[in-house]
Amino acid sequence: MEALEGTYCGPAPLPADIWLRWNLDPALLLALGLLVLAAGRNRAGALAVAVLMVAFVSPLCALSAALFSARVVHHVLLVAVATPLFALAWPGRRPRSPAVPLLVATAVLWAWHWPPAYNLALSNVAAYWTMQATLLGSAFAFWRTVLHCGQAPGVGLLGVLGGYMQMALLGALLTFAPEALYAIHAVAPLDWGFTPLGDQQLGGLIMWVPAGLPFVAWGALVARRGWQTMAQGLA
Repeated sequence: MEALEGTYCGPAPLPADIWLRWNLDPALLLALGLLVLAAGRNRAGALAVAVLMVAFVSPLCALSAALFSARVVHHVLLVAVATPLFALAWPGRRPRSPAVPLLVATAVLWAWHWPPAYNLALSNVAAYWTMQATLLGSAFAFWRTVLHCGQAPGVGLLGVLGGYMQMALLGALLTFAPEALYAIHAVAPLDWGFTPLGDQQLGGLIMWVPAGLPFVAWGALVARRGWQTMAQGLA
């Protein structure tokens, strides 16, 4: 099973062609432009849109049709970088428990990495955008609870830790899986010097280790806020 010509981001690219594979879909560019207007002078919102441009406009979009490891980078940008920035730009009205949003975001992320669902998403445009919308929506709801300025620091830190742990566990399972799970990536990785299993293992490692860096950054932000609040209370 290989990515079809008509799927979003197009067919899997060859290494020699990758820098020619920018995605200039007018509907996508319009949506991103509207997000820029909505963000206005909000720095976090503007940065979030820039991250989405890397994920959907740059050659990473096409590369993720070839390599599972590139798809993991794409997902990490969405759920651990762009959505927390959006949560800072458009916070909720009041702090809420992150427990239910964490469970929902976890279920969505794991469900889309179930091989039949993943293969469908990369071979069907409607399923592809359903994947993107549900990943973004569930992660945004989660980060709005964790990063809310009124959230108790301990609760926020536990939420950040929970978000990372579920992703790391999924990454570990993919890293140590005895065989390649995704038929959609059965051929294209060979053009990039990977076996399908090696590509999957790299993706699992990215999800397991480097993906923790943004969670560390958001945890540090929550801890810093808590420290500032405590210092103000003692002043």
